[in-house]
Order: sequence, then structure tokens, then C-alpha cells
Amino acid sequence: MDREKFLASLKTDSPPPSLPLALAALWWDAKGNWSQAHEDAQQDNGQAGAWVHAYLHRKEGDVSNADYWYARAGKRRPQAASELEWQEIVDALFRDLPIP
Repeated sequence: MDREKFLASLKTDSPPPSLPLALAALWWDAKGNWSQAHEDAQQDNGQAGAWVHAYLHRKEGDVSNADYWYARAGKRRPQAASELEWQEIVDALFRDLPIP
């Protein structure tokens, strides 16, 4: 799967089954299902999951919780809009993760 196929999958009702949890969380977030996105992010114990987890809490307005997760991810909370951060995370994950 590549970034373009991932974005195209947002037109479907469920994420591709081979997605890593961090990308599945971003998929659910893009579909407006914050709870499922959060659940998937929590299940990913790596830095990618922590970054997505931070993003989700920032988006919901829980800045102190977001900052905790940004620290776990080795990232700083960005000042850019959450939509731009979503794109940045997707790009980074497709660059850094093995995705079938």
C-alpha cells in the first residue's frame, strides 16, 4: 500500500486490513471516529502510536495530555493546524514504516 491508496481508501467504510495501528488510527480520525482512532493509537506501543496519540489529544483540546504523548514520541507539539499535522504524520509513517 502507498499513500495514494491509503487516501483513496478513505472513501470506503473500513480501513484496509493490513494497515499498521498508527495509520489505522489516522484513517479512523479522517472518517470522524475519534474514539476508534484513539483505541487504535493506544494499542500501538511504539513511537508512531505515541505520535498519533498526541495528535488526537491535541485535536480534542487536551493539550497537557497531548504534550505527554508528544514527549513519548520524541516530538514537540506543532503550532500548525491539526490538518497539516495529520498529513505530516501520514507522510512520515509511509516513509518510515513497513506497510504491506
